[in-house]
Amino acid sequence: MDRAAYLLLNRLDQEGPMGVKALAGGMGIDSSTVTRQVAPLVDTGLVKRTSHPEDGRAVVLQLSPRGQARLEEVRSSRRALMAWVTDDWTPEERESFCTLLTRFNSALSARQAGPPPEAAEAPPAS
Repeated sequence: MDRAAYLLLNRLDQEGPMGVKALAGGMGIDSSTVTRQVAPLVDTGLVKRTSHPEDGRAVVLQLSPRGQARLEEVRSSRRALMAWVTDDWTPEERESFCTLLTRFNSALSARQAGPPPEAAEAPPAS
């Protein structure tokens, strides 16, 4: 499963059914990008596209049972990979890594919510 598909399925799993606009906003990407990335997930039955209960014109995306099962397979595979890679680490090293990775992911999420950093200015030419 590619990264974009994993992130979309994970977001729907964590936050429940939502519209394309809400999904795009929560992920910090354009609605057209979400629409394009969701299409194969709908085609393969991992995501269900339904009508909004209050506004039949609006579309709601929802993780299907098949999507939930596939997401769990991927998560299990990733956990197994992490266990294998860190097999010779001490419990303290694993704990430190988890703490730092969590901190990194939180900082990355916070930065993605705000404006991008300005490009570093090049020194003047001599």
